[in-house]
Amino acid sequence: MAHTDIAIIGSGPAGFTAALYASRANLGVTIFEGTQPGGQLTITTEVENYPGFEHGIMGPELMDVFRKQAHRFGAISKYELITMVDASVRPFVLTNEKGETTTADAVIVATGATAKLLGAVGEQEYMGFGVSACATCDGFFFRGLNVFVVGGGDTAMEEANYLTRFAESVTVVHRREEFRASKIMLERAKANPKIKFMLNAVVDEYVGTAENGMKKLTHLRVRNTVTNDVTDIPADGAFVAIGHQPNTSLFVGMLDMDDVGYIKTVGKSSYTNVPGVFACGDAQDSVYRQAITAAGSGCMAAIDAERWLEETRHAG
Repeated sequence: MAHTDIAIIGSGPAGFTAALYASRANLGVTIFEGTQPGGQLTITTEVENYPGFEHGIMGPELMDVFRKQAHRFGAISKYELITMVDASVRPFVLTNEKGETTTADAVIVATGATAKLLGAVGEQEYMGFGVSACATCDGFFFRGLNVFVVGGGDTAMEEANYLTRFAESVTVVHRREEFRASKIMLERAKANPKIKFMLNAVVDEYVGTAENGMKKLTHLRVRNTVTNDVTDIPADGAFVAIGHQPNTSLFVGMLDMDDVGYIKTVGKSSYTNVPGVFACGDAQDSVYRQAITAAGSGCMAAIDAERWLEETRHAG
């Protein structure tokens, strides 16, 4: 059975930064990269808001740089999916999809979160080419253009308001006339002169072109939920804003979570309710969800884990 000082479950900015800091502290580090090595940024095109890259960098390339930097100091990547963690024993026992086990003295959870999507035709095809699930990440690219936000909750209202800083107009597409959004968020959106509303409407398909090998969203195929009439509406961009789901189902019943599934940590630390298990990145951050904040919390988790190991080993 393999053993490591710290097992990091999940990669991405949080996992790789945790690996970098922990391995530089002369700890044995194994990163279990799971089914999406590199995390959400591997399905992102250009990243322009990560410090240190003046002219931007492609998401997959950025994650490869993170990975190589962690490996340089001795961290090991395993492209395995952890399906079970036994936190009732010390060291912890992690089991992968093949039934193989690894023991670890500490565990850092960096499993991230996944944007909820509609599943409409063309959504995956045009993701990063006019379709986005993050206004903060991509809004800048739509300066002076006409964009749409799909959703009816606080996330949709917040993203619509944010996008008015760049876009010429923002249209909120919602399947009903009633909103899940809080009253204050809805009123703020309605008071914004750049925001329009298209109600009783759902996006059935994202339509675009592919010229010279470059894909580009051009239209939304929208269906009226009352009449079932379908209309093609010109669109420069579409933001799916129906929330995120943290990838934390593996830890249900083990770690304290909020009602959505984000892992609760103690104060401003990365400590969870289980001693020796730490959480960072989008698995515990429901507010910022940025690569830079994920990286920062990965640093915190590594330092917390290193100090906890030092204390427990010294006490032992």
